Amino acid sequence: MADWTPKLVALDIDGTLLSWVDGQTHDYETITEPVHDAVHRALDAGAHIVLASGRSPHGMTGIADLLHIPREDADRLWVVASNGAVVFRYPPMEVVHEETFDAAPAVAAVLEHHPHALVAVEERTVGGYRVNRVFPEGELSGEQLITSVDDIVGEPVSRVIIRDPEATAEDFIELAARLGLHGTDYVVGWTAWMDLSPVGVSKASGLEHVCDKVGLGAADVLAIGDGRNDIEMLRWAGRGVAMGQAVEEVRAAADDVTAPVHEDGAAVEMFRWFPPAGG
Repeated sequence: MADWTPKLVALDIDGTLLSWVDGQTHDYETITEPVHDAVHRALDAGAHIVLASGRSPHGMTGIADLLHIPREDADRLWVVASNGAVVFRYPPMEVVHEETFDAAPAVAAVLEHHPHALVAVEERTVGGYRVNRVFPEGELSGEQLITSVDDIVGEPVSRVIIRDPEATAEDFIELAARLGLHGTDYVVGWTAWMDLSPVGVSKASGLEHVCDKVGLGAADVLAIGDGRNDIEMLRWAGRGVAMGQAVEEVRAAADDVTAPVHEDGAAVEMFRWFPPAGG
């Protein structure tokens, strides 16, 4: 790839741009100077920056603001949210593509095995979520509206979060494999956190939508991520790079592995293609 330069850089947020810390609060949403500099080096070179996260849209605009993107007088930012189910422009926020599905059967199947699990879907009107019970502090951004599960998944949704603080990620991985979760795709996070999405929808499918709009292809994309919800994106991109702290399943899906998030691994990778002054 000696003569290759990314034309689009797709960046996961949590664990890639931001470091997870125990008992994190909103204060943990801090962009380090190297990461901020690397993003703007890429922009200086004419590359598109696209944020791609499992977060809902309202949880992503603040990260764009911290990165100071888009720049003044630049085109609005493209953002892939909800693990690819929602694509929007910013600012102002304008949803331009959304995939929804009937999540009720899958949620019922999971709750049969984890009856005390927490369930959430995005509620865009309040910039928060509808939840059956309040999630642990710091895990969801915005307001949490207590709602029955039947009402939460009573109509098509773009993504459902299921969280069981008393279980492990391995419990959820085993359960998902056992259930098959027909009609949905799923991804399990670091903890017992499961995202349910429409079949075929991932960060890769969301990024493909963006690429179609800006006249690029997967071969033009550098993607950086650390979670299981990044696997399709890392495989799809012309160059997929896993963060150093990623689990082996994620690292195996990538073309390369950079430094961990605490060592600004995303910046290390971006500086490879967009070197700092004098670098």
